[in-house]
Amino acid sequence: MPAAGREGKDAALVQAMFDRVAPRYDLANAALSLGQDAHWRRVVARAARPDDADVLDVAAGPGNVATELVARGARSVVALDLSEQMLRVGYERGHDGIVWVNGDALALPFPDESFDALTISFGLRNVPDPEAAAREFARVLRPGGRVVVCEFAAPTWRPFRELYRRYLVGAVPTVARVVSSSPDAYVYLAESILAWPDRRVVAGWFEAAGFAELQVKDLAGGIVAVHRGFRR
Repeated sequence: MPAAGREGKDAALVQAMFDRVAPRYDLANAALSLGQDAHWRRVVARAARPDDADVLDVAAGPGNVATELVARGARSVVALDLSEQMLRVGYERGHDGIVWVNGDALALPFPDESFDALTISFGLRNVPDPEAAAREFARVLRPGGRVVVCEFAAPTWRPFRELYRRYLVGAVPTVARVVSSSPDAYVYLAESILAWPDRRVVAGWFEAAGFAELQVKDLAGGIVAVHRGFRR
């Protein structure tokens, strides 16, 4: 498995891991989030303000956020992911209005200023250099374009934070053995969440990359943080 922290991640290993989990990805997400993942996707899509916009969804997986963006009136939606198998699962569902692209968040295959909005949900944590990814996101967005980053975070209330840590370390791998096509990948999931920096650090990456008006919205007691900013 790829390393959980920021150092040592290998794109090929991350791709292979997500190829393995793709067949039961949605089932595992629903089980491990206690059904909250659908709500989180809707929050991301709404924050992107996709109505009549060209939107890029990075680390799109099988296209769950992309379908929300289409439903909310996006003019065009590109779903990009490093995992070909994830994209295949989404493509075979037959969703209209989505262009599927196999690509890397660190080298987006699009010209400068191609999109009005960009979303990434639970994917920035898997990028070897998230600060470079933030700069790449700024490159492909038009001035004033929105970036929306949804990622796991540490709960803000200390007693809940400790309970959540125990859930990640103990319960997540156990549940994954039942619902996932690759349980070992969810050991990485738990470790990568625990290694992820706090909200202020993430916001700082995007400010340095050229985004302004950074805001963060906590969901589910702070288990998830949704950042939004606007390209200068």
